[in-house]
Amino acid sequence: MIPIASPELGPEEQQRVEDVIESGYLADGPEVRAFEEEFATYCDADHGVATSNGTTALHAAFEALDIGPGDRVATTPFSFIASANAVRLAGAEPVFLDIDPETYNLDPDALEAALRDGEQIDAVLAVHLYGLPAEMPRFVELAEEHDFALVEDAAQAHGAKIDGRPVGSFGDAACFSFYPTKNMTTGEGGMVVTNRRDVAEGVAEYVNHGRSNAYGGSSSYEHVSVGHNFRLTSLGAAIGRAQLEKLPRFIEARRQNAARLNDLLEASSVTTPYTPEGYEHAYHQYTVRTDDRDGLQETLDDHGVGYGVYYPVPIHQQKPYADLGHAAPNAEAAAAEALSLPVHPALSADDLEVVADAVLAHGEEVMA
Repeated sequence: MIPIASPELGPEEQQRVEDVIESGYLADGPEVRAFEEEFATYCDADHGVATSNGTTALHAAFEALDIGPGDRVATTPFSFIASANAVRLAGAEPVFLDIDPETYNLDPDALEAALRDGEQIDAVLAVHLYGLPAEMPRFVELAEEHDFALVEDAAQAHGAKIDGRPVGSFGDAACFSFYPTKNMTTGEGGMVVTNRRDVAEGVAEYVNHGRSNAYGGSSSYEHVSVGHNFRLTSLGAAIGRAQLEKLPRFIEARRQNAARLNDLLEASSVTTPYTPEGYEHAYHQYTVRTDDRDGLQETLDDHGVGYGVYYPVPIHQQKPYADLGHAAPNAEAAAAEALSLPVHPALSADDLEVVADAVLAHGEEVMA
């Protein structure tokens, strides 16, 4: 079976973990501070605050931006449910707007229409789905015009760029995940990056029990607010620092694999990923679209090719959010037709041929 994901960990990660164990700083400490600084620099951001996972990064970012009860956050219904859950956990309410059917990301035209109609929007959470950046220049313009907070959910987009500018540098805050299947991992972990010191201070305070001097890492038993323990461990940060050094190679391999799949599947019955001009896809997932997903899944199973369906039920149709009454026909159509194929760096040239042959075989079965 060719897996849909294959995290790459080696002697570099092992050595860094051993160094942390030897140091005795197993929880939050200097290793975390170094990882925060290095990852923020990678994102062309001024500040980074590590968290326990991508969901807590989102939650802490909303808390730091003072988004809470009475506020409404426009976002996409076509994402992992954590995007919306973080809004709810902060006490705010999600407003689900439809997606662009080509990019699968939140449609800025839908947001502009909602604003024009007078809908209350206090923040926008733009998800860079599958590793393709959302249309951030438009969202930045709308945020400046309508004065709402702008947060990037970059959990799947490490290394993605728009006109050479990395995701994570556009919004008031941007949130990353380091889950094992992501483009780089810490085992479990997350990061908030921002160019606003007040946001960095607010996130650091919230993830460290509301400590007054949390930003900068020094210990204190003076607490100025109610917070959580959302901290990343030094063991996770050690893995993350080694992974960050490898990330450019990982992303380049994903892009090369995606380009090869595009060539191999040019004559297939599926719709291959779309990338707008000037956008650099990070290919966390290589997602195709088909009107016979069940049949394609069966053929992939027969050929030993792993796959993923992300996400079969859009968030606005999930039980916790269905009572909001939102409609998103483009998201609903994508949820019924999208399927992700292996694109990770561990794939060989032969693996890519096997993946493509399976997809092409399905097309032949449909035509027969």
